[in-house]
Amino acid sequence: MLDNILLQAPAYLLIFVRCFALLMVLPMFSMRATPRVAKIALAGYMAFFIFGTVDFSIYAPYITEDGTFSLLYILILIGEALIGIIIGFYITIIFAAFSAAGQFLAFQMGLSAASSYDSLSQVENPLMGQFFNLVAMLVFMQTQWFQRLFFKGLVTSFSSLNAISIVNNGNQIVTFMIKGLSSLFADALVIALPVMGTLCLITVCTGLLTKAAPQMNLLSEGFPIMILVAFTIVAFVMPNIIDFFVRSFNKGFADIEQLFTDISGGGI
Repeated sequence: MLDNILLQAPAYLLIFVRCFALLMVLPMFSMRATPRVAKIALAGYMAFFIFGTVDFSIYAPYITEDGTFSLLYILILIGEALIGIIIGFYITIIFAAFSAAGQFLAFQMGLSAASSYDSLSQVENPLMGQFFNLVAMLVFMQTQWFQRLFFKGLVTSFSSLNAISIVNNGNQIVTFMIKGLSSLFADALVIALPVMGTLCLITVCTGLLTKAAPQMNLLSEGFPIMILVAFTIVAFVMPNIIDFFVRSFNKGFADIEQLFTDISGGGI
C-alpha cells in the first residue's frame, strides 16, 4: 500500500489536502489548543485509509506522466481544499445555531455581560452559549456523528464532489451555504423560544406589579427571578433540546448528502 501511495503521490496529496482542510475548519479540531502536527498526522491517516476507495481518473489529464506538479494541478489542490472547507464550515454552522441560542438566552436572562473566550467556537461567548455549545459537542460525539462524518460523509464526497464540480456547480453550492446560514437563526430561535417566552412574560408581569405597587420594588428582584426560572426551564426541557440537537445533525447531514447527490447526478 505504501509503495502504491509513493507511486501515486499526486493523487494521495489531493485526498490529504481535502482531509486537512476539513480538520482545520471542523469544530473541536479547529481549536488552537489542538497541535497542528496532530492535525497533519490525522489527515495523513485519513487519506491513507481513503486512498484505496477513491477513483481519480477524472484528474488524470491534469497530472503529468512523470508525476511532477503543474499549474493546473495546483489549482485542483486549491479546489480540494475548498471542498474540505465547505464541508467543515457547514458543520460549524450547525454548531453555531446552538451557540446563538445560548446567546439569546444570556441576553434575556441578563447574563450577556458574563462573556469569556470560548475555545470551541473561538469567539467571545456568554456562559450559556458555551454551555449549549459544549452539550452539542458531547451529543455529536455520543451519537457517533463524528465517525459518520469521516467514514461515510467524507468518503462519499470523494465519489461525488471534486474541484471541477465546484466550478460547474458554484451557484448551487453558494445557494446551499446561504440556506444553511438562514436556518442557523431559525434553529437558534426554536431552541431558545421556550425560555425566552417565559422570561418575557415574567418581565411583563414584573413591570405591571411594579406599576401597580411601586413600594414593592420588584425590579431589583427581577434579575434573580429570571435567572432562577431560566435555569429551571432549561433543566426540564434539556431532553427535548438534546433531541433537537440530534434532529439538527440528521437534517444537516441529509442536506449535505442531497447536495452531493444533486451535483453528482447533474454531471461532474
